[in-house]
Amino acid sequence: MSETDQNAPADLREETAEDAPEVATNDRVAELENQLAEAKQNVLYAQAEIQNVRRRAEKEAQDARAYAATAFARDVLSVADNLARGLSAIPADLRADDKMKGLVTGLEATGRELDSVFQRHGITKIAAEGQMLDPNKHQAMLEIPSDQPAGTIVQEMQAGYMIKDRLLRPAMVGVAKAG
Repeated sequence: MSETDQNAPADLREETAEDAPEVATNDRVAELENQLAEAKQNVLYAQAEIQNVRRRAEKEAQDARAYAATAFARDVLSVADNLARGLSAIPADLRADDKMKGLVTGLEATGRELDSVFQRHGITKIAAEGQMLDPNKHQAMLEIPSDQPAGTIVQEMQAGYMIKDRLLRPAMVGVAKAG
């Protein structure tokens, strides 16, 4: 087919449209219907995009509220660690001494209050000792010969913590050695 033959139906339609105005009107109506359908589709896409942006913004705001204290919580964990180390360093004979009893009781009460504050803000301690190593929550620092199955946590060197469903700090642990 030549180029002239391919353009023939369109040329014929234009020639007859001059003689029959209803054909031109039908063509114009069809063109307007196509434009309307395209405009409706574009509006639907725009509405869907607006809804997606709104959902993302709500999720980001919710995450910001839930995890805003993450950096502060990490800093406070070192205070909790030092308090626990200090308490564990007090020998039993000093704990029984009447002069030290008040101090020890006060430090223990401070530790309980700190734990309570952590709980209120969704900060929880990660279970470690006796568990199987989970690289999402535990950081293996060394292997220890043990009668436990390989990969079982047999020593916790530093407690790990979660804030809601996110890792705040992994537990640093020693795991049972294979063989």
